[in-house]
This record gives sequence, structure tokens and C-alpha cells, in this order.
Amino acid sequence: MTRGPVSQFIEHHYRHFNAAALLDAAKGYERHLDGGGKMFVTLAGAMSTAELGLSLAEMIRQDKIHGISCTGANLEEDVFNLVAHDHYVRLPQWRDLTPADEADLLARHLNRVTDTCIPEEEAMRRMERAVLSEWQNADRHGERLFPHEPLFRLLRSGALEEHYQIDPRDSWLLAACEKDLPIFVPGWEDSTLGNIYAAHVIDGDIERVGTIRSGIEYMTELARWYGDISAEASIGFFQVGGGIAGDFPICVVPMLHQDLRRESIPMWGYFCQISDSTTSYGSYSGAVPNEKITWGKLKPETPSFIVESDATIVAPLIFAWVLGK
Repeated sequence: MTRGPVSQFIEHHYRHFNAAALLDAAKGYERHLDGGGKMFVTLAGAMSTAELGLSLAEMIRQDKIHGISCTGANLEEDVFNLVAHDHYVRLPQWRDLTPADEADLLARHLNRVTDTCIPEEEAMRRMERAVLSEWQNADRHGERLFPHEPLFRLLRSGALEEHYQIDPRDSWLLAACEKDLPIFVPGWEDSTLGNIYAAHVIDGDIERVGTIRSGIEYMTELARWYGDISAEASIGFFQVGGGIAGDFPICVVPMLHQDLRRESIPMWGYFCQISDSTTSYGSYSGAVPNEKITWGKLKPETPSFIVESDATIVAPLIFAWVLGK
């Protein structure tokens, strides 16, 4: 592969400490794919509002990612950004905000995520109106959908295209939709759209709470997917941040081994976590990869990496390396 200027810069300058860990992880990711492996990526935090789609979408299009687990926030916030980007407000001096400043943002219906405010009307309410029709249609026809499926339907219908405010090639969810990429969204009910769905169930606009399928059903689908894919290829685990987006899917291997007694199924074949969580007692997000060996998630010989830094800086650089940019 002929490497572009970003990769050349990384190779020349990233020689020690977290910089070296970044390069090691990137090379490990590349080796895993070159050996015929697949890669599963997990997205915690606010990666979609951080516009990770700028690099993540291309990774999906070039078949460098084969499945995604994400929080409900990352699922919806990629589409919020797609249809309302021009109305977002950035606050470079966010550390200096007073409680009164925060209350003013609330009054202006601007929902702050660190230095960026998501506009309620243009993003959340616009999406509520659009996705409600998908929920209600599924409800009327007795369908049961996973949380990401109504969004896929909306994107495929073209109903949102008139509202696009970024280049659609920079939307990772749109790229995933076009690839029909397997998506798993544990804990969706704590997201904005999850809250909105619950409100419509309470109001009676949606008759069956079970129209949207549960996290347990996501786990059973993940177990089926992992079993099928791992029979043909080693699956790597690339974890951006901590929390449920990573905790949920990595457990599928010990569940298959210990609870279902399917001991022939391979463990994860590569592991990398980008985290700014300090390694500490009792902090799962700060646990080093070796701890996962005791839980039956990784083998002692699994190539494992941890980059202790800001994922908004690290992930695009690793993706750039894998893409040869």
C-alpha cells in the first residue's frame, strides 16, 4: 500500500508512549484485516456529535468495518447532524459557562454536549416527526423492529434528503444503511428518541411497547451473527470509549462459551480500546485488556492494545492509517 501524508506523518513521529500505542493498534488492525479477519467497532460517548462520521463512513464503505455496536445517542446524533448541522452552536469557551449560561441555553432549546449544542427543534423534533410515522406504521402492521431499523427505512425512503445539511458521504449511519451493516444498540431506551418513543407509548400514539425490540433480542441476534461470521473469519473488537456500547457486545463470547456451552466458537481475535478513563479499581471502562482474559473474552495471545487518549483525536488517525491516507 502506498501511504498518504497522514500515515507517513504518523509513522515518522508516533514512536513512544500513547503515540506508539496508536501506531501499534493501527498496524494490528491492518494485520487483522489482511489476514482475512473482520472488525467489530463499538461507539460510546458522543462520537456522532463529534462528527466521527467524517472518517468512520469511509471505513464502512471500504469494508474495513463489519459490524457496529453503539449507544442510542450515537445512533440518533449522526442523523441529527445530517439534517440540522447548520443550526448547531459551538461554544469554544464551554469551560467558562456559568449555571446561568447553561439555563440560557436550555431556554433557547440548545442541548449542550461539551462544546457543541444540538438544536432541539431542527434536530430532535424534526426527527421525531419523521420517525414517529415509521414507528406507528410498524405498530399498525404488527411488525417488531430493532431501534436502528426505522432509521434505516427513513434514510432509504429519501424522506429526509431535502433536510440534509452535510455531505451525505460524511454520515456513518447512511453508509451503514447502504451496506446493510449489522447494527446493535444496547440500552436504546435512555436515548432522546428512546425517551420520545416511551412518551408516545404512554400517550397511546403507539399501542404496543414491544413494537421496538429489546436489548435481550439484540443479544440473541448478536450471538447468531457472531457464531455465523466467526465460523469463517476471526472477528476483532475495536472499542471507542467505555460503557454499554462496548460492555454489551464483548460479553457475547463468554455467553456462548459458558452459558450455551458452545466452546468451539473462537474468542475475539484482536482488541483495541481508546479510552481516557484512568485505570482504577472497579472501573470497567478503565480496565486493562488483560482483565478480560479472566472473563473469557480474550485469549492470552490475542493482539491487544489500549490508547489512553481522546477518541476524537485517536480514532480518525487510526482510521486514516487503515485507509492508507
